[in-house]
Formats: sequence, C-alpha cells, structure tokens
Amino acid sequence: MLAFAPVHDAVGAAGAALAHLTTLLEPIAGGAATAAAIVLFTVAVRLLISPLTVAQVRGERRRAALAPQVRELRRRYADDPAGLQRELLALYRSAGANPVAGCLPLLLQAPVLLVTYRLFSTAEGGTGLLDERLAGVALGHHLGDGLAGAAGPLFAVLLAALAALAWWSSRRMRRAAVPAGASAEGPGAAAVGRLLPLLPYAMVLAALVLPLAAVLYLVTTTAWSALEQAVLRRPGSGPAEAAIDRR
Repeated sequence: MLAFAPVHDAVGAAGAALAHLTTLLEPIAGGAATAAAIVLFTVAVRLLISPLTVAQVRGERRRAALAPQVRELRRRYADDPAGLQRELLALYRSAGANPVAGCLPLLLQAPVLLVTYRLFSTAEGGTGLLDERLAGVALGHHLGDGLAGAAGPLFAVLLAALAALAWWSSRRMRRAAVPAGASAEGPGAAAVGRLLPLLPYAMVLAALVLPLAAVLYLVTTTAWSALEQAVLRRPGSGPAEAAIDRR
C-alpha cells in the first residue's frame, strides 16, 4: 500500500546508506554493526534538522520578550476579538515568532520513521537488512512477534529508556512554556502549547507496534532531543545562547 515510487526510492537509498555504514562499522561493532549504523544514521538526521530546533528555541524567547506588548493588546482589544487576532498576528509576524515552529523538528522525522519501518518490515530495500540482529533479536522483530529469548529483556530496556526520556522531555517542555505565560502566546499557540508536552509519549506508543530497528531510531532521536534541549535551554549557556541570537 505504501510502496509507491517516492517511498520505494527513499527506502532503497536509506537501505544502501545503512548497508554501507554497517560494512564500515563491522570491524568495531561486530554483530551489532547494523544497530550502530541505525544510531549513526539517526544522529545524521538530527544534525540536518538542528537549525530548526535552534529556530524553535529562538522563537520561544522572542514570544517571551513580547509578553508586555501582548498584554497591552489584550487590554486594548478586550471587546474586539477580531481586532485582537489581527494585531497579534501582525505583532508575531513582525517579530518572526511563529508558535507552530515548535512542531517542525518532530513532524519532519515522520518520513524518516516511515522509511525505517518499511526498511525493516519488508524486503523493499533489497539490502538484506531483515536478517540483521541485535543481541540475537532480528531488527525486524515486533513486540507482537513474542518476547521469547532475548527479545523480552531487550524491548523492556528500550521501552523503559524511551518512557524515561519522554517523561523528561515532556516536563522540560512544560517548564519552558511557563516563563512566557498564557498572555505571551499568539493565535493557536495555547493549543500547540498543550499538545507539545504530550508528543514525546506518542513515541512510546509508536514503539509498541514498530520493529526493533525503528525503536532504536526512536530511542536515539529522543535522547538526542533531550540533550539538545538541555544545552540550548540551559540558563547562561553562553555560546549556545549567542548562536541562537546570531541566527
């Protein structure tokens, strides 16, 4: 159903890249070379979209700085919702603070997750990756295939790590939203602000139905997000803040 040309081509390209990485890593990682290649592939994807994460943090800071102006607009247009909406849109547009930008780093990973799923659920990639294993468990193994042998402990460790990372990420998202306050949010930002802290838990739910390779991708990308957010949002982070401000 999903094997139309763009997805098939993407799966083939990703399969070739992973096969090449696996060959390079075999002398170091041995039988876990394909799993290590998935981790490196995930890191490469995150590096490509890291400018969007920087833009997300920058936008949050801009919205926080606009809080006094937003409060004043709400006071002036208390009886004119349409006028308030128009003025808020103009204010946020002029400041380059887009409340929806926070969703982009997560949304852009959806195609990568789809490709990983296809790559380790079908023979579509044509690279023999379905036979690769981690700790004796096939990378195409799903929870529904059973928990016998090493599958149970391996999935338990990965799901526990993913749940812990999701909890940490969600808590940090909620804390980051507090300084701006409800009055600093633009149109639609309140709904986005409620949705974003729940998105990390969607990763845990997805891991219940995805193959082991895709679960590895989710754990790696969530851990990267946690580290990235900790660095970018650290008070007095110096170089990180300067980089955000320069962009």
